[in-house]
Amino acid sequence: MSLVVLVGIGVLTGLTTVLFGFGGGFVAVPVVVWADAALGADAMRVATATSALVMVVNAGFATAVTPRRVLAALRGSGVLLLLLAAGAAAGALGARVAPPGPARWAFVGYVALTVVDLLLRPGFLRPRGQRQAARPLPPLLGAPVGAVAAFLGVGGSVLTVPALRRAGHPMRVATALANPLTVVIALPAAVVALSGPALAADPGAHQRLVGLVDPVAAAALLLGALPVIAVLRRRPPRIPDRVHSWAYVALLALVAVAMLPRG
Repeated sequence: MSLVVLVGIGVLTGLTTVLFGFGGGFVAVPVVVWADAALGADAMRVATATSALVMVVNAGFATAVTPRRVLAALRGSGVLLLLLAAGAAAGALGARVAPPGPARWAFVGYVALTVVDLLLRPGFLRPRGQRQAARPLPPLLGAPVGAVAAFLGVGGSVLTVPALRRAGHPMRVATALANPLTVVIALPAAVVALSGPALAADPGAHQRLVGLVDPVAAAALLLGALPVIAVLRRRPPRIPDRVHSWAYVALLALVAVAMLPRG
């Protein structure tokens, strides 16, 4: 996959970071799997590791330019953040040793189940009655959410955005709050991915890797994403809440299909 294509897809990761709180993870994982297909089964490990690094930068930048009044909704969430980080470290370590084939199917299966849940269970697409004051997320969600997100390389937004919406936040706030939570999850995962040894197979095939991260793919994705995040945070698009929620579900379904093995 050429650098021009990767930069172009980076633009898409910038859009998903701002509009859906993804930080780029759901776009980066299938893209890096394709870009590093020559690595065979190990491409999934490299994709989740590279995704973590991309999400740290994208979500961190998006958080930095988010209005403080929006981020104030996370005050008092210190225990939740600590458990997210601890779970993410465990999930990232697990991803280093897990068989890559089952990890790919776990990615597809989890996203597919999430789509079904969002379509069938009230509270996301069909809020029950008038929204009440938003509630904080339960701290006990931190460890499992962090572990699953880091293991699959998705950053946590697929878990946190639905939870935040069902806690009473509109989509624009839920997706904005997902970015700082993504940073907390992706940072320990990126440290684990960068600090370990590179894949031990053919050295020539893996010379581009730093740990498990493909720095060329990561740089190209970020080159496309960061300007988009800067522009959209200054001039956020006005999207009706219902349209926003349906678009979120549609994007998850598209990514699940894109990750299905070909042939």
